Amino acid sequence: MSNDTIKKLYYSIGEVSDITELKQYVLRYWESEFPQLSPSKNRAGNRTYREKDIELVNFIKTLLYEKKYTIEGARQKLKELQDAGMSLSVQSLEPEPTPVAAEQVSGDILPKDRYESFLKNLRKELSSLLELLEP
Repeated sequence: MSNDTIKKLYYSIGEVSDITELKQYVLRYWESEFPQLSPSKNRAGNRTYREKDIELVNFIKTLLYEKKYTIEGARQKLKELQDAGMSLSVQSLEPEPTPVAAEQVSGDILPKDRYESFLKNLRKELSSLLELLEP
């Protein structure tokens, strides 16, 4: 969104189409494919998108068009990020830095603000491994 545009509380599907450079039918289709994307409707039944909805549309657009995810893959990625408590931003799509051995680092391996996210992801991966090992 350019700095010239005025921030509004609600946007119509036509405005969101212009902002995101996506056709309106694509936005409606994505609503059916991504449960996280469900803009409100006004009394007339028209969709009313909030800023967070537009950010989500742009995130999905990045997953599908730039990162080349399938619809199913993008749906799974959104779920994983939400389950891990991570924000749905393009930065969350960047690969995690490769951990280094503790003896190679002076101080903490991870910044303190990333411990919780790291531990959630580790717990999830360990649970997946346990499921694979159980008969």
